Amino acid sequence: MTPALRLLFVGLAALGAGVLGYFLYDRARTPAPAVMTLPVTSPDEAASGEAGPKPGDLQGPQIPTLRPDFTLKDLQARPRKLSEWDGRPLIVNFWATWCAPCRREIPLLNRLRAEFAPQGLEIVGVAVDFAPDVAKYVQEFTVAYPVLVGEEDGLAAAGAFGVKSMAFPFSAFVDAKGRVLTVWMGEIHEPEARAILGVLARMGAGELEPDAARAELQRTLAALPKAPAT
Repeated sequence: MTPALRLLFVGLAALGAGVLGYFLYDRARTPAPAVMTLPVTSPDEAASGEAGPKPGDLQGPQIPTLRPDFTLKDLQARPRKLSEWDGRPLIVNFWATWCAPCRREIPLLNRLRAEFAPQGLEIVGVAVDFAPDVAKYVQEFTVAYPVLVGEEDGLAAAGAFGVKSMAFPFSAFVDAKGRVLTVWMGEIHEPEARAILGVLARMGAGELEPDAARAELQRTLAALPKAPAT
């Protein structure tokens, strides 16, 4: 790790609870929709480097139509490819130990994995953090799904999903064919998570093509009761 990047991580770890953590918490409790379903980029655009935010884009970063692949180490320092979970619907959750909303949503992710594992769902956590801090955290608290760890590589993995800033948490929802349904920015709550998984299951079963699934998801999320701001 470069000295400059190490200083960046140390600074974020120190300030995350007070500044970035509050920003993400405030963002997560805002009633406005946090889901990004459109626009999406084609694999050719992603390969050409044209993916990502564009001037005047008010819908957030563009997300790839197909799940990117990357390699990160697990908690035993073994290199793992995301493609190891091909053939299964996935939630790829990007988080960090210093991020309060990230920590809050882990129990929900544990429950979702336990409930939907018989249908093949897997959750892969990507901790963009220092490996010792992640190892300590998972020893103290239950994380019932695979966790990969990356520092510079973790940021690159986030960028592969179209997210170019350290705006954690965020979760990518991918069907068994590797097609990205959506990327949810900020802390996800149970009603939204279940709504997304329901549409994801229909897309994976062939009931909805991806574009139709994204439109259906927008309608489904819009119909959910808005959580009151606290």
